[in-house]
Amino acid sequence: MKVVICGAGMVGSNIARYLATETNHVTVIDQSAALIQKLSDQLDVQAIVGHASLPPVLEQAGATDADMIIAVTQSDEVNMIACQVAHSLFSVPTKIARVRNQAYLEPIWQDLFSRDNMPIDVIISPEMEVARAIGRRLQVPGAFDMITMADGAVRVAGVLCKDDTPIINTPLRQLTGLFPDLQIEILALIRGDRPIIPRSTEQMLPGDEVYFIAPTEHLPRAMAAFGHEEAETRRVVILGGGNIGLFLADLIEKGFPGVTAKVIEINPARAHQIAQRLDRTIVLQGDGLDPELLEEANVAAAETVVAVTNDDETNILGSLLAKRYGCERAITLINKATYSALVTNLGIDAVVSPRAITASTILQHVRRGRIKGVHSIHDGFAEVIEAVALESSPLVGTAIREARLPSDVIVGAVVRDGAVLIARPSTVIRPGDRVILLAGAKSVQKIEKLFSVRLEFF
Repeated sequence: MKVVICGAGMVGSNIARYLATETNHVTVIDQSAALIQKLSDQLDVQAIVGHASLPPVLEQAGATDADMIIAVTQSDEVNMIACQVAHSLFSVPTKIARVRNQAYLEPIWQDLFSRDNMPIDVIISPEMEVARAIGRRLQVPGAFDMITMADGAVRVAGVLCKDDTPIINTPLRQLTGLFPDLQIEILALIRGDRPIIPRSTEQMLPGDEVYFIAPTEHLPRAMAAFGHEEAETRRVVILGGGNIGLFLADLIEKGFPGVTAKVIEINPARAHQIAQRLDRTIVLQGDGLDPELLEEANVAAAETVVAVTNDDETNILGSLLAKRYGCERAITLINKATYSALVTNLGIDAVVSPRAITASTILQHVRRGRIKGVHSIHDGFAEVIEAVALESSPLVGTAIREARLPSDVIVGAVVRDGAVLIARPSTVIRPGDRVILLAGAKSVQKIEKLFSVRLEFF
């Protein structure tokens, strides 16, 4: 597949890295010579310095025969025009654009991105995606990551194992026998900095970060098995009233009727603006690192503080201060990948990475075959994929143990006629099944092919 990526920032470079490792032909455009040089040194991609929306630049990047353009520059307008030019002049089939300014996305202007006006196939709003991801974490306080699959019927949760976790030091193959009512499948372990796709003989150890899959209705029981029975969040303090903070507060107002939120915003004009936008959220103007303001916000009584300012250091310090003053849990937005591995040791409970969330959203539309959902974990080590098994798929009619799947692929669950089945070696895939699995980065393309329509089927 030939892909043109406009923008070599964190999101663009992340997407380029994912796609370049899968033998796609990737070209990246950016106005920064330094970013282009860095990307060219690190990845096997074509890298071009230029303005991404100019026809000659897109032509040089190979838009003439490209399968897809992904426009993720810092400018909404450049992203939109790049997609328009790619459509009008080069007939690029699939166009994805990042649009951050919500004025473009108001429902009243929904016809703007229609095929007759500005033909963009997929609009990505990073701030809204991040707010939704944080909202999912609020629903399950003990999880540092929470992924919803199969229209909400299945959850993939990331949890930290501690010394008192009931199911540690138990070979995975014995979990079903020892805990017969535990409807889960272990998908991945992260031990220190080393990610592991576990075999049946593997054990979970204290300090491991574990990704498991479970039917949504069984999630409380599964969390209890990992020693997490925290009360659902009722009081939230949000540090930062930017787009993410505003979207999260709005999401809480509309979707979490039993939850109250307070927002701390340092900019007086912005604080006044968001106070007018929100109905039942208290907005406090001031520095989220000010102990007196944290006390005024009654952070000691809050179950969760969510730090989503534009500065990583402020988010880290604000989270630690809030916990020091009595807040039970901290969810922290971090852009710099180098910080992510450090902060969990400091006592921060969950890290939110905008670049990883945005990349997962985009990958969902990049993946071929009947792929319904994609979520990248641990900086691209593996992907959780939801796919529909077509009648022509070689998986159909075959027990999982006989399917000859790559060693770094684990089938976690099958959704059939609305019922969730935790996958076992004897499970047989049927046509129409929604299959949720974890695939290592090297096997993603093989999985795409397994769920693609074969020509000989027609």
